[in-house]
Amino acid sequence: MTRFRIQDFPALEAAPTSAASLKAKLGEMLISSTSARVQIESINPKTGEYRVVLHGTLDVEKSPFDAV
Repeated sequence: MTRFRIQDFPALEAAPTSAASLKAKLGEMLISSTSARVQIESINPKTGEYRVVLHGTLDVEKSPFDAV
């Protein structure tokens, strides 16, 4: 899996995106984090609309496996 970097954040808001693409990018972000938690801000049972906030800390330490 690709390591998520600070520079990758703008790509998360790029529209349009597929659910599969968003899942992959969020997965990369979570795997690349030293801590993460979620906050459910709202959910509408009638429409299925939801708002979720992720709070976390990316691991910014360089690894020998990081691209130069």
